Amino acid sequence: MTLVLGIETSCDETAAAVVRDGETILSNVVASQIALHAPYGGVFPEVASRAHIEAISPVVSEALSEAGVSLDDIDAIAVTRGPGLAGSLLVGMNYAKGLAFGADKPLVGVNHLEGHIYSLWLTERSAPVEFPVVCLIVSGGHSEIVAIHAHGEYEMLGSTIDDAAGEAFDKVARLLGLSYPGGPAIQRAAEGGDPEAYQFPRAMLDEGYDFSFSGLKTAVLRAVQPHHEGRREPKGEGMTPDQLGPGVNVADVAASFQAAVVDVLVQKTIRAATEHGATEIWIAGGVSANLALRQEMTARSPVPVRYPPLRLCMDNAAMIASAGHFRFVHGYRDDLDLDVRPMWPLLSIKDAMRRAEG
Repeated sequence: MTLVLGIETSCDETAAAVVRDGETILSNVVASQIALHAPYGGVFPEVASRAHIEAISPVVSEALSEAGVSLDDIDAIAVTRGPGLAGSLLVGMNYAKGLAFGADKPLVGVNHLEGHIYSLWLTERSAPVEFPVVCLIVSGGHSEIVAIHAHGEYEMLGSTIDDAAGEAFDKVARLLGLSYPGGPAIQRAAEGGDPEAYQFPRAMLDEGYDFSFSGLKTAVLRAVQPHHEGRREPKGEGMTPDQLGPGVNVADVAASFQAAVVDVLVQKTIRAATEHGATEIWIAGGVSANLALRQEMTARSPVPVRYPPLRLCMDNAAMIASAGHFRFVHGYRDDLDLDVRPMWPLLSIKDAMRRAEG
């Protein structure tokens, strides 16, 4: 039996968890900062860092207590190294280093995107996973399609070249005067709308596996602000209803926008799965909580589709502990001089070990 303590502070959630053997969650504590950042319409980095400093110690203590273990029982400490906000990452990294040094425990730095992949490993499966699988990671500033050939063996197939899906949801929510975070707000607004009311663009639909949602965001801006020339995208709480263009129906805009994002994500992911012989499609990250995305992917995919329960879609430390477990059992270790990597690419375990040795 292997117990891993996971710590996650890449953005605006302070989280700690204890996971057994990479698959069983003993605890998963998350302190959210949504209320702190809502007035800004997005994450304010300095505010996030300060909140992490205040929350990290009690969150880790609660995770250990809830799991019924002490730090002495832990076999390794896994911490998010990147990508993410530099100041936020530093809080979790320094705390993890202190624990590892004081308790003489191995330290494992984990890529946040790899963590989202391993959120699927914490869900019930009717049968063992047969590789390869293709995973769509839609989390914050990331929209990635990854082929997974074995534990810790990744092939990046496509990524965003500008705005990611999560960023587009947040920005369009601000345009429509909806609440933060934008994903859930857009989904709620879209429930009463017509997804065909606006013919929003599907950029790069037949061009490889990369994504671009910047043009879609601009198309929504033009739809809701007919006289948008010279006007900047609204910040904070966005526009009020009387600032929208005449005849603009927020529900129709939200539904049409959501349909455009989902269409692109689904088509590209299914094509990648088909062309790479995937046995399953996985969806992970915050946007994987979107009901329309789940339904469309499941309805149109020729192979089974799996996604995490809602509690594991958002940033959490259980997924970091799970990813850390599989790195740990494959012999991966990090020194205590480990630094954070705000722009860290997703690397296979073997590639990461070679770079560390070099």
